[in-house]
Amino acid sequence: MSTQAPSLSRTGYRYEDLYVGLAFRSPGRTITEADLMAFAGLTGDFSELHTSDVYAKNSQFGRKVAHGLLGLSYAHGLMWPRTGELRETAIAFLGIQDWKFVGPIFVGDTIFVHYVLAELRDSKSRPTQAVASFVVELLNQDGMVLQKGTKILLVSKVPLTAVEASL
Repeated sequence: MSTQAPSLSRTGYRYEDLYVGLAFRSPGRTITEADLMAFAGLTGDFSELHTSDVYAKNSQFGRKVAHGLLGLSYAHGLMWPRTGELRETAIAFLGIQDWKFVGPIFVGDTIFVHYVLAELRDSKSRPTQAVASFVVELLNQDGMVLQKGTKILLVSKVPLTAVEASL
């Protein structure tokens, strides 16, 4: 949930709506057994900690754990594409800094992303663009931080719908 609502005539935030301290919370997504198997198939990571109940039961976690990169991938999807909050602003995902895997994600956990705009600066090479840095926490249903770090996004100072209409 954001701390400031965009105009009702728009579908998301524009550059002029953004400010340091603006906070968001994504919708939730429950992790399923199918998520683990699909991610293993996509990545080739069939580690028994993620795919074998017997192996995982005897691990320090006592049950299967989702791939760390599955959590990171879902965190990204929950942040911008799913919410649409930056639909008129986001251009490209530029990178991640200091990402930490703090706690395990289990089958049945519902994950949420809390993210705060920490820095907003003009692009050095493109006057119609800016770079936004977000402090991000991936949380479970109990509010436990599972992953955290900083994600960097390239944003447009001109609404993307206006740019697309002029092409």
